[in-house]
Amino acid sequence: MSENEESIESGAPTASEESTLYDNEANIAGATDTGIHDADTLGAGTPDMGTPPLPDGQSVKANNGPKRHESTASVLAALVSNIAVGIFKFIAAGLSGSSALISEGIHSIVDSGNEVLVLVGIKRSEHRPDRVHPFGYGMELYFWTMIVAIMIFALGGGLSIYEGIDHVASVQPGDVPGDPFWSYIVILGAMVIEGLSLRVAVKQFNKERGDIKPLAFIKSAKDPSLYTVVLEDTAAELGLFVALIGTLLTQLTGNLYFDGGASIVIGLLLAAVAILLLRETKGLLIGEGMSRNDIMAVEKIIESNLHVIECGRVLSMYLGPHDLLLNIDVTFDRNITRDQTLDAVDDIEAAIVSAYPDVTRVFIEPESLRFTRENGPSSQSE
Repeated sequence: MSENEESIESGAPTASEESTLYDNEANIAGATDTGIHDADTLGAGTPDMGTPPLPDGQSVKANNGPKRHESTASVLAALVSNIAVGIFKFIAAGLSGSSALISEGIHSIVDSGNEVLVLVGIKRSEHRPDRVHPFGYGMELYFWTMIVAIMIFALGGGLSIYEGIDHVASVQPGDVPGDPFWSYIVILGAMVIEGLSLRVAVKQFNKERGDIKPLAFIKSAKDPSLYTVVLEDTAAELGLFVALIGTLLTQLTGNLYFDGGASIVIGLLLAAVAILLLRETKGLLIGEGMSRNDIMAVEKIIESNLHVIECGRVLSMYLGPHDLLLNIDVTFDRNITRDQTLDAVDDIEAAIVSAYPDVTRVFIEPESLRFTRENGPSSQSE
C-alpha cells in the first residue's frame, strides 16, 4: 500500500502536509507527538481562521467544547441526603431496636459510598488520552458503576437480608417491640429528604430520556450515572415505605417477625436493583454500539456523498458516555483524484459528527483504493 493510500484510509493528510498540520493542531490543543487526537483535547479551543480542520470531523463541534456529565448535580444531592439520613436511621434504630431501620441505615451508608464511586468514575472518565490509553478513559465510569452494583448487592442487599434473618431467628417468647416514636419520625423525615434527592435525579433523567420510556432509556443509555442515582433513590423510597409498614404492623400486633420480615424485603429490593445495574453495566463494559436505526442513518449520510459508490460495514463502539468510535468501509469512485477523496472523507466525517455529536473518532477504509471491482464503478450505480 502506498503512503498516500495509508493517509487516506485514516482520514489524515498526506505526508507533505502532515508535519505542518500536526504542528498547528499541537498549538491549538496540545496534541501529542504520537498523532493521537481526541474530541476533549482537540475540541477544547476555538480554531482561528485559516487553521487546518481538526481530524475526525471534530471541527464541527469545536466551539462547543467537550460534553460533560449532566448527572453530577443529582449524584451530589443524593450523597448529601444519604449521609444525613443514614446517621439518623442508625440513631433511631438504636433507640427503638428496629431491624428494618438498621437495614435502612446500612442502605443509606452503602448508597453514600456508591455516590462517591460514581463521582470518581465521572472524574476519571474525563482524563485525556495518553500513550498507555490512546482511546481515553471513558470506560472508567462503566467500571466504577459495576463496582457500585456489586456493593449494592453484597453490602446493601446481603447485609439487610442477614440482619432480617438474624432478627427473626433471635425473637424469643415474651419479647416486646420498643417505642416506635423515633422510628416514625426518622422514616417520615427520611422519605421527605430522599424524595427531594429523587426529584433532582428524576428531573435530569427525564430531561435526557425525552419521550423514551424509562426502562427502554435505561437499556439504551450510555451514561450509567444518569439512571444509577434514580434507581438507588427509588429503592430508598420503597425501602422506607417497607420499613414504615413493618414498624406499623409490629406496633399493632406486637409481633416482631414483621420487623425482621421488612428487613428481608428491603434486602431483596436492593438485590433486584443491583442485578439490573449489573446487567446494564456488563453490556457497556463488553462494548455497545449504535442502534440499527442509527447505523442505517450513518449509511445514508455516507452514500449521499457524490464521490461514494456504496457504504460497506459500519462498526461502532462506545468508549465512554460521549465517546463513540466509528470504523467504516467506503467504496469511492475510482476515477476521482487523491484530493477529491481526501475532501470526501472530510465531508463524510463532518456530516456524521453533525448528526451524532458523540462521535469522537472516525476511521474510514477506502475500499476502492485497495481493489477494483470487476465491472468498474459504473455497474454499481445501475
